This record gives sequence, C-alpha cells and structure tokens, in this order.
Amino acid sequence: MRARREELGLTQEELALQSDHHRNYIGYLERGERCPNVATLERITRALDLKVSELLAKAGY
Repeated sequence: MRARREELGLTQEELALQSDHHRNYIGYLERGERCPNVATLERITRALDLKVSELLAKAGY
C-alpha cells in the first residue's frame, strides 16, 4: 500500500481524504498494526487506482 501511495505521489493525508479514512488509520495499515475490512480495502484501492486483488497480490496474499 505504501509503495503504491508513494508511486502516485500521495501523502498519507491525501490518501486518507480520498478514501474517507483518518490519516492515522492509513499509517496503522501501512505499518501492519490494523487489518482492514473489505469495504475499507475497496475504498483504499479505488483511491490507489488498483483492484483489491492487485493490492493483495502485491502484498503476497
């Protein structure tokens, strides 16, 4: 997630705004401290211009 966000030149705050989440939550996800639900994954991948399956594949799942 972090790699794609940085690839797009987005800050955590910008990704948070685009995916309707708090900036701190994005940080938790990037550090592996929280596990998102499916709806959260969908909103984040939409903001990252990816499919959920693509994000999960990049993460090794």
